[in-house]
Amino acid sequence: MTKAEAFIPCSPRAELLHSCGLTDLTGLARVGFRGSDSAAYLEERGYRLPALPNQALRQDDGGWVARLSASEYLLLGSVADQGARVAAEEAAWVQDARRNYLLPRQDSHAWLQLSGEHCSAVMAKLCGVDLRAQAFPHGAVAQTSAARINVIVVNVGRDELPALQLLLDRASLAYFQEALLDAMDEFDGGWIGADQLVI
Repeated sequence: MTKAEAFIPCSPRAELLHSCGLTDLTGLARVGFRGSDSAAYLEERGYRLPALPNQALRQDDGGWVARLSASEYLLLGSVADQGARVAAEEAAWVQDARRNYLLPRQDSHAWLQLSGEHCSAVMAKLCGVDLRAQAFPHGAVAQTSAARINVIVVNVGRDELPALQLLLDRASLAYFQEALLDAMDEFDGGWIGADQLVI
């Protein structure tokens, strides 16, 4: 039995949210858009966009928009609406004359959240980028390597609740969960439910 299998998500434990908790958000909707007209398209749809690449902005519904390059955006659904708004965006998209191309991410990217005061220390064991709040502030995005796979890291935390969202190749999810859980052992970390993120 692997460590990921041994740590099957159990009943939510709120104390882990503030200490060292891992949540699987892979079931929530996420989608990308790329092209020179994507910014205008998303703004028309009511999204607030980061000013620069490698930044993310929280939306009013609790979802996030991460800007991955000059013309590529990643929409991350809200836990509060179970990703419904972002799922609707993907379903409503139709290619027209604009240079705005849909990048489906549901099947390509898994999505985890690492929460609590120890989350940057956990990631320090797996990733060479300094993800401490003073170096990697709220809304920062890193496209990097962790545990030898490509990972997008988004700092969605607040002063009172640090949190990093991690997007990675879906085929590597079991392996990456195992690596994270092993790194979390030192801090008595464990699984928490997505409902605990709505606080």
